[in-house]
Amino acid sequence: MKLQDIKEFEAKAKSKEDLVNNPVHYNKHGVECIKAIQASMTDKEYQGYLKGNTLKYLWRYNYKGNPIQDLEKAQWYLNTLLTTVNKGVK
Repeated sequence: MKLQDIKEFEAKAKSKEDLVNNPVHYNKHGVECIKAIQASMTDKEYQGYLKGNTLKYLWRYNYKGNPIQDLEKAQWYLNTLLTTVNKGVK
C-alpha cells in the first residue's frame, strides 16, 4: 500500500467521523474522555464542567470558522447537563 493510499483512507475515515457526538480523538484504549472526566468528579463538579463547556462553545462559535459545529457541541453539552440534572431531581 502506498503512502498516498494510506492518506486517502485516513481522510475518508475522518470525513465519516462524528465530530460532535463521538469524536475519535476523544477516545483512547476504549475509554471515552468525557466518561473519565465524569468519573473523576462529583455530580455537582461534573455539572459545572458541562455548564462551562456549554458556555465556551456558545462564546466562541462565531470565531473559529465552523459556527454550526460549535453550536452543535454547545447543544451536546447542554443536553448532557440536562440529562444529569434530570437524573438528580427527585
